[in-house]
Amino acid sequence: MSNTMRLGRSSQMCAIGRIIAEVADTDATVLIRGECGVGKDHVARTIHGISARRERPFVKVNCAAIPVELLESELFGHERGAFTGAYRRKLGQFEQADHGTIYLDEIAELPLALQAKLLHVLQDLRFTRVGSCGFVDVDARVIAATNQNLEDAMTRGEFRPDLYYRLNVVEIRVPPLRERREEIPTLASEFLAKFNAEYRRTKQISPAAMAGLTEYAWPGNVRELENAIRRFVLLDREHALEGLVDLSRGTPGPVARPSDPESLREVARRGAREAELKALQDVLEGVGWNRAEAARILKVSYKTMLNKVAQYSLTPSRCV
Repeated sequence: MSNTMRLGRSSQMCAIGRIIAEVADTDATVLIRGECGVGKDHVARTIHGISARRERPFVKVNCAAIPVELLESELFGHERGAFTGAYRRKLGQFEQADHGTIYLDEIAELPLALQAKLLHVLQDLRFTRVGSCGFVDVDARVIAATNQNLEDAMTRGEFRPDLYYRLNVVEIRVPPLRERREEIPTLASEFLAKFNAEYRRTKQISPAAMAGLTEYAWPGNVRELENAIRRFVLLDREHALEGLVDLSRGTPGPVARPSDPESLREVARRGAREAELKALQDVLEGVGWNRAEAARILKVSYKTMLNKVAQYSLTPSRCV
C-alpha cells in the first residue's frame, strides 16, 4: 500500500488510507471534504491509482475555474453548430474519463441546472451532448471534492439534496495540517528535496527553523507549506532562511537589508508589486476565490489570473 503511505503517517491519515483501501476497487462515488490545500487532490489520485481503473484516464474538472456558460459543454461535450463558435463536435470530460475516473473539484460551485444533469448521469450512466438529442453511455467513477459546507448550501437552496446523497456514498474528511503537525517535518523535507533537485540548489533547513515550521498554524495547509519551501529554495540571499523562520512564527520576513538601499526604480517596482498583490487578494476574496470571475473584474485573461496566483503563491485566507 505504498500509495496510501504517501498520504501521511498521522493517525488521521492512516485512517483515511484504510478507507481508500476498502473502496478503491469499487465504483462507489466518493465525496472528499476539507479546507483549501489539505491534499484532497492527492486523496482522489490515490483512490484512482490503486483501483482497477488505474490504467484508464484520471480527468480532473475544477468546477469553479470554468466560466458557467462553458461548464456544460466542458463536462458533457457539444455537437457541431450547437452554439456560436461550435465548429466541430467536442467530447466532454465525462467521455474522456470513460472507463476511468472523473474528479469534480469544488463541486459546490456547480450551478443548480447542471447539478440536475449530473444527478441523472449518476443515476442512468448516460447523458446528452449540448445540441444533441441522442444519449451517450458512460462508465466513469465519480469522485467529488469541496471545501464548503454542503449542508448549509442545501439549507440555502444552493445545492440539491438528492445530488448530495448520491455523491456522499463514501465521505472522506481530510484534516487540516495544524491537526497533524507530526507530518510537517516529513513534508517539509520532501518538498525541500524536490525543489533542491528542480532548481539545482543545496538548501538546508536548520533544526530551529524546522521546529518553527512545526509550530506554525499553516492556514493554507499543505499547499502553503509547499509554497513556503519553494520560496526558501528559490531565494538565493542570506536572509532567505531568516524569512522562512519568520514565516514559521507567523510574521513576514525582511524584504531587504537596511544596509542595501534600493534605487528609485526598485522602490517603484516593489510598490507596483505590492499594489498588484493587494488588488488580487481583495478581488479574489470578494468573489469567493472564483478565479474566472476575478479575471473578468480585473480585465485580464483567465490564464493571466492563474499565473498571477501562482506567482504570488496566493491561497484563500479562509475556506468554509
